[in-house]
Amino acid sequence: MTAPHVAGGHRVTVRRGQFWVPGERVRTEHGTVQRAPLFVQWEAPPGDAHPIPLVLVHGGGGQGTDWTGTPDGRPGWATRFVEAGFAVYVVDRCGHGRSPYHPDVVAPMGAPFPYEAARALFLPEEARDAQTQWTYGPEHVDQLLCPMGPLPADLAESQRLDAERLGRLLDIVGEAVLVTHSAGGPVGWLTADARPDRVAAIAAVEPMGPPFAQFPGLGTLTWGLTSAEITCDPPAGDPAEADGRRIPALAGKPVAVVTGGASAFAGFAPRIVEFLNTAGAHARQLHLPDFGITGNGHGLIFEANSDETVKPVIDWILATLRTRGGTS
Repeated sequence: MTAPHVAGGHRVTVRRGQFWVPGERVRTEHGTVQRAPLFVQWEAPPGDAHPIPLVLVHGGGGQGTDWTGTPDGRPGWATRFVEAGFAVYVVDRCGHGRSPYHPDVVAPMGAPFPYEAARALFLPEEARDAQTQWTYGPEHVDQLLCPMGPLPADLAESQRLDAERLGRLLDIVGEAVLVTHSAGGPVGWLTADARPDRVAAIAAVEPMGPPFAQFPGLGTLTWGLTSAEITCDPPAGDPAEADGRRIPALAGKPVAVVTGGASAFAGFAPRIVEFLNTAGAHARQLHLPDFGITGNGHGLIFEANSDETVKPVIDWILATLRTRGGTS
């Protein structure tokens, strides 16, 4: 492997910083500690940025580095968004990455994320021939797995914590577009529920689904697209009643469900779009092959052609904000 400083990289031409959204103070036998803070890293162009920033929410056992780089060391989607003129806020969801996790304080941990699960999710054997953009060798699979840790065992509580912290992040940064991936998808819907006036649009990349799905060893999307309760109209006394009801926070909300051509998630994406539109959103599927971008699986944000997969998303965000008068 060539030393990164010799191989080159992205020239730093941004403004950047970091901060935390604090968690609650709780008493323990060891003293007063903080529960589930949220780490935030931000970058912006050196000059003026678009008035509405992006908040990038990673999936499953990953962390914010899912957006900042690729397994082979190239710049990730976060850099490409900044180059397109956006300020971006990249979070480490509660209990992931630089957001500290102690099971006695946050919640019990789920199982560790194994190589077998990573291969099944990001490089399933049945899709190998079609998934031509996964060109990485074993050493890159190691790089993929290094940042992946366990999820909290209580999926609903994990989503609730994330959405509460992200709501307070939006209190700081103002109105933003949420860009989510995989198991970060439910967090996007719940953040909109917590701060509907602060979420301009949602680009959900390969979001968790289909509605009401069960995931052995992980949890269930009890409320349709979320495990944690989401506000329905009329109110749902039982989670099953959420099916077919409006979700006021999503009313008129622009949503793009982004899918790869070789991903199993593309098969159920229309059901997610239908659920969202029934709930009141203005949702559509952005299927990459429709843009001439083929061979992508679930990890399309960091596959070999990630510089191409991000372009339809950038175009959709710019068009969406332009339509509502959100850009200059």
